[in-house]
Amino acid sequence: MSYLTVRKSLLASLVALGAALPLMAGAALAQTPPASATSPAAVPAIDPAKVVARVNGIEITEGDLAIAAEDPALQMPNVPDEQKREMLTGYLIDLKLGSKAAEAAKIGSGADFARKLAYNRDKTLLDEYLDQTAKKAVTPEAARKLYDETVKNIPAEQEVRARHILVENEDEAKKVASRVKGGEDFAKVAGEVSKDPGSKTDGGDLGFFTKDRMVEPFAEAAFKLEPGQISDPVKSQFGWHVIKVEEKRTKPAPSFEETKDQVEAYLGRKAQQDLIMSLRKDAKIEKLDDKGNLVEQKQQ
Repeated sequence: MSYLTVRKSLLASLVALGAALPLMAGAALAQTPPASATSPAAVPAIDPAKVVARVNGIEITEGDLAIAAEDPALQMPNVPDEQKREMLTGYLIDLKLGSKAAEAAKIGSGADFARKLAYNRDKTLLDEYLDQTAKKAVTPEAARKLYDETVKNIPAEQEVRARHILVENEDEAKKVASRVKGGEDFAKVAGEVSKDPGSKTDGGDLGFFTKDRMVEPFAEAAFKLEPGQISDPVKSQFGWHVIKVEEKRTKPAPSFEETKDQVEAYLGRKAQQDLIMSLRKDAKIEKLDDKGNLVEQKQQ
C-alpha cells in the first residue's frame, strides 16, 4: 500500500457514516454470519515454490503468480479466477521471454536504466515497509479502543421517523389534512393521493432522518411535531406536504462491526503517516534550487 496522508479525522468519518446507517444496517447484518454458522473449511496453504510453468528452462512459481496478482496494472476485477490465473501465467511467460531478450540487447546497461531500477527497488522496499507497519498497527485491541474513544465524542443528534403526503397545491393539501386529522388512516391516504413516488407505496414513510437531511420548511415542521401529531399543510419547492411524525429518538452511534473497515484503514494509514513523519524528523534533508544553492527548509 502506497503512503497516503490522512487529512480527515475518524470522528468525521463516523459521523458521516451514521447518516447512512438505515441503508447500511441490512447489508452489514447480512455480511455477519450467525453465531451458529459452521465455519468454512480451511483453504490449504499454497506453496510459493511450486512450479506452474517453465519457459526455456526458467521456472515460474506460485509465488511469482501471487506477486503479479498484486500489481495494480494487472488488476482484473471482473475476470473469473481461473481465467485470471491463465492470463497472469501468460503474462509472466512473456515477461521472462522479454526480459531475457532485453538483456541480450543490453537494454539494462545504461545509467538511465540503473536509475529506474534503483527507483523501483526503493519504491518496492518502502511499500513493503509501509504494508508491514500497517499490519502491525491494525490489531483487534487497537481497533476496538479507537472505536470506543471515537464513539464517545460523537455528538447526540435527534432523528424523527415521519410519513408525508405530497400534493400539488394548498387546496389539495388542506383537504388531505382534514381527512387524516379527521381519523382516516394516514398511510392509506398517502397511498391514494401522494405525488411522491418514493414513499407513497410505503404509506408515505420516510424512515428516520436528521434535520439537515430534509429541506428547511419540511424539516422545521417535522421536528416541531410530537409522535402522533399531524402538521398543517407545509410548502416546499416540491409542492405541499402534510406530515405525520411516528417516532423521535437520539440517533444511535454506528456499531463497531459497521465501522470496522474504516477504523482499521485509519489505524493503518495513521501508522504509515507516523512512520514517514518520524523518518523525516530524524533525517537531514537538503533541497537545492536550479543554481545548486540550498533552499530554506520550511517546518513540515
